[in-house]
Order: sequence, then structure tokens, then C-alpha cells
Amino acid sequence: MPNGAPPLRVLAVDDEAPALDELAWMLGRHECVGHVVPAGSGEAALRVLHEEQVDAVFLDVQMPGLSGLDLARVLSRFTTQPPIVFVTAHEQHAVDAFELNVVDYVLKPVRDERLDRAVRRVVRQLHGREPAASPADESIVVELGGVSRLVPRSEVLFVEAQGDYARLHTATGSHLVRVPLTALADQWREAGFVRIHRSSLVALGHITEWRTEGGRTTVVAGGHELVVSRRHARELRDLLVGRTQPLGRSTT
Repeated sequence: MPNGAPPLRVLAVDDEAPALDELAWMLGRHECVGHVVPAGSGEAALRVLHEEQVDAVFLDVQMPGLSGLDLARVLSRFTTQPPIVFVTAHEQHAVDAFELNVVDYVLKPVRDERLDRAVRRVVRQLHGREPAASPADESIVVELGGVSRLVPRSEVLFVEAQGDYARLHTATGSHLVRVPLTALADQWREAGFVRIHRSSLVALGHITEWRTEGGRTTVVAGGHELVVSRRHARELRDLLVGRTQPLGRSTT
């Protein structure tokens, strides 16, 4: 834990007993979590919150009676609101959740690495920075067939300009977001996204090959071959040479 802070005391909330047991077990194994308090309903969670101090709340969205969204609205009126992470099988509530300033929105079935990112975001909110073992990440809300989805930035291979929008490419598909490429270039520079062309960015960590043939420079990220303009080739090459992990292949 950063700055010698004590392990987290976490409240886990889900109306389905098997899901609650699994979530509590997964949270309890995390190096940043010291104790997990389970609650089988929104009402039970509210009683816990009135009776004892917790550092963060991990809760389901759709529950009978007091839903996860209802509970989050109640917590927003607390003098000191604990960070909230939604853990749910329902994607369609993502926008509502983030309007309530939740820390993260994790979809079921929960993967260890995804829950790890959520816990570390809680730590960052509470203590100003994450444990050193994990780089900062964020999720981008995208629309797909009328449904809002969360795409972790770490899964984005490269980004292409598409008019006043940007298209994010991941290993499983692409998503159009209402953000200009120039804005993402500024916002994501510290996360390792590099301009390789006036119309594209690439995630430095996903580049596996560098090729220069006949005066034409390209890189490969996630199996996609991307053109590097002459203007950006030298800067990119310097960044790649400075990486601790070698490229898979280089042709000059």
C-alpha cells in the first residue's frame, strides 16, 4: 500500500449468495485488502455503513428493494463518501453509474486482473496514487448498438482519426468515440500513446515489430501494420530503442 497506509476494509454487496461469496473471496485475496464485509442487499449494506467504517464499496447494480444505483445516490449525500465500484452483469447502467462519480464499473464474470485494476483505482482515490506495482489505467465509455460499454485504455492498440471523432482499435474490434484525435494525443501521452501520423496514435506497449523498407516505415501492433510518417519516425524509433522489452522483429 502507498505511503504505508493500512489495508482496505471493503464492503461487498450482492443479492445473489454465490456471486457475493465469489466477490468477497476475490477481494479478500487482493494484497491491498485487509478485510471484507459481505452484505446480501442494499438495505443490509446501508445498515453496515451506518454502524461501521469502510474504505470502499463494491456492489451489484440490479438488486430487489434498494438497488445499487439507489444505494450510490444515498452514499453521495454522506459527509465522507467511500469510493464505489459497481460489479454487475448489466452494461446498460454504465453512464448512470459514472454520473454518480463511481470509481469503476466491472462487468461479470469478474476476472482477477480486472478486479485488480478496480482495487488499485480505489487506492489511488483514497491515497493520491496507486501501489507501484500497477500502472494507471482508465476506461472509456463507448456506444455499441445502443448499449454503453467500458473499454479499458490498456486494451487499445491504436487510434485513428475519423473526422472530428476518433476510432479506438482493440484486439476484439473498434469503437468510435466523440473525441478528436488531437485531444486524445494530449490526454494519453503519459499513458504511452505516441503520434505516428497526423491521423493515428499507437500504444507503445503494444508494438511488436518495426519495419523500414524502401524508405517506408511501419510498425505492427496487435497484428495491424501501421504507417509511420517521416516526421514522426525518428521520435518513435528513439522511444522504442529506450524500451526495456525488445521488439519482436525489425527489418531495415
